[in-house]
Amino acid sequence: MPVDKKFGNESFLSAALEGLELQKRRIEEQIREVRMMLGKGSRKRGRPPLAETAPKRKRTRLSAEARKRIAAAQKRRWAAYRKSAAGKSA
Repeated sequence: MPVDKKFGNESFLSAALEGLELQKRRIEEQIREVRMMLGKGSRKRGRPPLAETAPKRKRTRLSAEARKRIAAAQKRRWAAYRKSAAGKSA
């Protein structure tokens, strides 16, 4: 639609634009409400779908030596726990 400034079309067009933006906001709110009813709203609980999450990090590998140290430390912790648990029950 060409704008003819002689007849005040600019104010008419700006009013029309405001009305359309208001309709757009109302429609977007209605879409949000329907999505919430379907369980697809932004307030959905739990982990977001994979596409929305950050890219996966590459896992680093432990050396055999590091795995042995971790295993030995865990065995020491369990031994200490069992020792204290045996002392409490006796």
